[in-house]
Amino acid sequence: MASASPCYCYSLIIITQLLLICVAQEKICPFEYVYQFGDSISDTGNIIRIGPAGAFAAARLPYGETFFHRPTGRWSDGLLIIDFFAVALQLPLLNPYLDRNASFDHGANFAVAGSTALDTSFLVARGIQPLPINIPLSAQLNWFRTLLASTCPTPAECRIRLRRALIFMGEIGGDDFNYAFTQGKSIQQLQDLVPDVVGAIIDAVREVIRLGAIRIIVPGNFPVGCFPFALTALANADPRAYDDLGCLRSLNDFAVFQNNYLQGALASLRQEFPQAVILYADYYSSFQSVLRRASTLGFEAQTLLKSCCGIGGPYNFDINRLCGSKGVPLCPNPNRYIFWDGLHLTQEAYHRISEILIADILSRIQCIW
Repeated sequence: MASASPCYCYSLIIITQLLLICVAQEKICPFEYVYQFGDSISDTGNIIRIGPAGAFAAARLPYGETFFHRPTGRWSDGLLIIDFFAVALQLPLLNPYLDRNASFDHGANFAVAGSTALDTSFLVARGIQPLPINIPLSAQLNWFRTLLASTCPTPAECRIRLRRALIFMGEIGGDDFNYAFTQGKSIQQLQDLVPDVVGAIIDAVREVIRLGAIRIIVPGNFPVGCFPFALTALANADPRAYDDLGCLRSLNDFAVFQNNYLQGALASLRQEFPQAVILYADYYSSFQSVLRRASTLGFEAQTLLKSCCGIGGPYNFDINRLCGSKGVPLCPNPNRYIFWDGLHLTQEAYHRISEILIADILSRIQCIW
């Protein structure tokens, strides 16, 4: 990678900006480890190590082109939210758990694209079909326990390790609902599923706390009604179906319902474990803030709800011709777009969202061990 390349200089600017955010905090916790659970929003390369080589688009360019100049398995053109957090905490970027040649000295990433909070059998019994390869949250927790067993000689030593760890429990659960509404389930059916999805997340947080974790971040869902894949799948001729930003009201209202339910469950969990710091990460409001300030942040006003890498329709998205497929074009400047491939965001969008989240989370994390 040439030191004079524009992309390289751009990536250095991003890292410098984030380090400045860190310095601005009154106190940065001396975390030694970070562990991430979740889906494609956080997957740093697990999915491309499952199944046949090259089967997933994230294993091919243009994925990864902006920062890494090669595909890493991240579903973006570069860094993700968890990457920006690692930089802010002055730790290495998290390696995917399935990379058997990687170091896990400072934590690991268990997130897998397409993963659900609920087990596959639970969803199928309710008429919801996940991807053929699904690594639900329960399986990711098994990976976590396996990794701990290989790195800690005793449970007591694992508890010491986890006291200096930051756990990201998601974003997870979004795909449970994405599968449901794209397969014809109604908003009411989605709402009926919320207690089960949130229950699975809460049970996972409870499990890592019992293993010794004391600082856990639990993100909510994005305003999925703004995403090109949802806008394409649920296109509506009635203009009243859309808000002032052009997003689908019904899906965004549902995301608010889901997030409120999750926050209520987290409040109860804090009473159950008063020794733990359990923080809600507001992905919804952070995204909305970026979308509403898009023009001042350098995003093109005419492309706010369009995919950078995609083809077809008003949102530059076709489920049958996804980014990475032959003949699907790429926009000339991804950092001017919020959406990368219609289902995920660009590095620049994640960067701007992370600025908000990092400042909020690090100010509330409570550094006393």
